[in-house]
Amino acid sequence: MASPFFRTLHARFDGSTLRGLLFSPRKPRSALLRVVFALLGVAILAVLLVAALFVGAAMIAFGLLRSAFRPQARVRPAAADTLDAEYRVVSKPALR
Repeated sequence: MASPFFRTLHARFDGSTLRGLLFSPRKPRSALLRVVFALLGVAILAVLLVAALFVGAAMIAFGLLRSAFRPQARVRPAAADTLDAEYRVVSKPALR
């Protein structure tokens, strides 16, 4: 009983016309309108580029200012129980 219902479901609810109207971009036929849309796209790209440059510069400036105003870490003297040593690299043939 359910099989004929689902077999004809795609025929009753065909969204190909709606899909064709909404999701397929079409170029305008007018040459003037094409130029206007192209210039609008370039203008949007330029605005995004300038905004990204300002955000990047602000991030770098913030990092530099934060590191400049951060108190410097003090160097603590070594504790009395610290072992200080010198090391020598031994080659492999000398290990035999």
